[in-house]
Amino acid sequence: MAVDMELEMKLRPPEFPQAPYPPKVITLANGKKMVVREVTRADVPKLLKAVHPTLFIERDYYNVVGARVYAELLAWQYFRVRNEYVIIGQVDGIVVGIVNGRMYSPKVGMSLHTLAIDRGLRIGAHLFAAKMEHHIEYLNQDEVLIVAESPIGFRRWMIEYGLEPTDIPHELGGAPSYKLTRELYFKSKPRLVVGDRPVPQELMDVATRDIIVGNEAMIREKIAGLKGR
Repeated sequence: MAVDMELEMKLRPPEFPQAPYPPKVITLANGKKMVVREVTRADVPKLLKAVHPTLFIERDYYNVVGARVYAELLAWQYFRVRNEYVIIGQVDGIVVGIVNGRMYSPKVGMSLHTLAIDRGLRIGAHLFAAKMEHHIEYLNQDEVLIVAESPIGFRRWMIEYGLEPTDIPHELGGAPSYKLTRELYFKSKPRLVVGDRPVPQELMDVATRDIIVGNEAMIREKIAGLKGR
């Protein structure tokens, strides 16, 4: 695709410098090791393949979340969103979950989405916690604005973390934002934020060698809860 770069640079938003998220490894309930790491725009085409099957699953509003994550990934790939990051979870190289967010301002984070592709192992909860860890500890932000699009999301985020309700609109629309403050994060951290650093080199090598995407039937089966419990 031919691009007029002079015009293209006018379309791209300015971005804040962002600290990287250091990878970590989490031992899941089934004993498998999940590598949690930040990815780059070059990884988006493979991530889109992982998200695509969720567009057709109504259970727990996967279709709504999946469609939005798909669009957010494309917007990030083509520099149409400001200050976004994407973190994934991989088991044996296979992508099992995706989270994303962005810096709304230097001190305020905007949580976007949490998408678990394998269910029953608290993968979504672990990746959401990693996202909050990134905002508070590595991006050094004071608070994160969060909404939920499903009852399970509300239980996992608003209730488990004791988030503070606000009247602040969230850019995703829907209900007003809930807020995670630094105080709430560090209060919840011992219960909810897990993982070890550094990641053993052999695990990191498998994760970075390739992002493996399961076939659509396998992904839909896992989301339906037939595996991984």
